[in-house]
Amino acid sequence: MRHDMLQKPDFGMIRFTFEAPGEAVVAESGAMVGRDTAVEMKTGLRGGLLAAAKRKALGGESFFMNTFTATAPGQTLYIAPAPEGDVEHRRLVAGEALFLQSGCFLAASPGVKIDTKWGGAKGFFSGTGLFLIRAEGPGDLFFASYGGIHPVDVGGGYVVDTDHVVGFEAGLDYKVRKVGGLKSLFLSGEGLVCEFRGRGRLWVQTRSPSAFGAWIHPFRPVKSSSGN
Repeated sequence: MRHDMLQKPDFGMIRFTFEAPGEAVVAESGAMVGRDTAVEMKTGLRGGLLAAAKRKALGGESFFMNTFTATAPGQTLYIAPAPEGDVEHRRLVAGEALFLQSGCFLAASPGVKIDTKWGGAKGFFSGTGLFLIRAEGPGDLFFASYGGIHPVDVGGGYVVDTDHVVGFEAGLDYKVRKVGGLKSLFLSGEGLVCEFRGRGRLWVQTRSPSAFGAWIHPFRPVKSSSGN
């Protein structure tokens, strides 16, 4: 199976070209853009009911996932994330794990195990929850962002705004802390940061969903309480 990254980095999309019958891709519900008619699609609870419920409740991912299976060579499948942003690929070897912020998982080959990881109080990224998505190989993993994806190779320490974290390798440890004191927290526009330690790759996104929400809020129409 081949894959091509298209429309990067603003409106990322992935084209899969199947090379043999039986090749498959597991994707988030609603990620499909288009496919050949003969590509089979099955919707199910990946890992069973309890595993799916845990991913939905704790990791913010879809309760159901779709599996697309080729029936002949040369068939194609297109998938894309919901937000305007980038897509990235990582080939995981057996036992290798990658951690993703909630909502960043897009698709994977069937051999990749998708689960949630308890991060304790240090694990919440800008209110998205206390859990991370854990993807373990072997297989191909595809993840997405809001805005472009920028890789950072950490060789000691690195600080990232919590709302800009996409994912990171298992070799990195982290803690969430405030920027400065209470004055900085409320007046600087910078609230919480994630401080990484160790060696490994980190992926950040160039845009912040919460910052965009705060920017657009004053432009929202407000309905008068009188009904006028």
